[in-house]
Amino acid sequence: LALNPWDVVLCISGTIISCENAIVVVVIFYTPAFRAPMFLLIGSLATADLLAGLGLILHFAFVYFIPSEALSLLTVGLLVTSFTASVSSLLTITIDRYLSLCNALTYYSSRTVTRTYVMLILTWGASICYGLLPVMGWNCLKEPSTCSIVKPLTKNHLIILSVSFFLVFAAMLQLYAQICRIVSRHAHQIAIQRHLLPSSHYVTTRKGIATLAVILGTFASCWLPFAVYCLLGDYSSPALYTYATLLPATYNSMLNPLIYAFRNQEIQKVLWAVCCGCFCPTLPFRSRSPSDV
Repeated sequence: LALNPWDVVLCISGTIISCENAIVVVVIFYTPAFRAPMFLLIGSLATADLLAGLGLILHFAFVYFIPSEALSLLTVGLLVTSFTASVSSLLTITIDRYLSLCNALTYYSSRTVTRTYVMLILTWGASICYGLLPVMGWNCLKEPSTCSIVKPLTKNHLIILSVSFFLVFAAMLQLYAQICRIVSRHAHQIAIQRHLLPSSHYVTTRKGIATLAVILGTFASCWLPFAVYCLLGDYSSPALYTYATLLPATYNSMLNPLIYAFRNQEIQKVLWAVCCGCFCPTLPFRSRSPSDV
């Protein structure tokens, strides 16, 4: 096959995604202190994005160096599983943040750990089921007219994935709206108790809203174009439109470590300790503040 520049860009994106998320996975896996529910969910997100990056690399390799129908199905199944797990992990993180605010007194309990494992099992179980569908025969290799914009996925399969995305996005939007209300109410109560100026309440609320805007804005701008095009396009649609909407979707896996992992103060401490210990032992550590939400 002639080398497609879009495939090269996707492969480069997959390499960057793999390197970023591999760092997060290694840090969380080898740090015993990172066994709290929050870090387990961040680790699940990083694992899903790591697999997505590896899937993009393998897809490029199998298309241009080892062309095989069976390997192509396995690669597509891996990509569907990983991206579905990534989006679902974002939802579980949102649920965890909401529950940590609603049940602050009972959040650090065995029930929270059990709930986290249940969410992880459901997330990866559903993602693996979605990913196995092309491998188990739900593909368009024998009937090209049923193909979607992403071959060899069928149009119906991609519609299910797109509808699932819109449901996840709606749930995240609703949960973050509730989180914003809770943060605003808590900030107002703290300002009253400490006899602070009303402006302090608005500053805290504004910072929380800004954080939510970054999270939801990044998620929507990356995935919405591809999800909408999955519903509108079919096998006869130009491949250019597929690449142009799929590439931003992969950027979400590239940005997730920056939003959810590298902004976390505890993860920053571990990364700085590793870097300072290996390269610059005299450099002082100055961590940034963690997310307000």
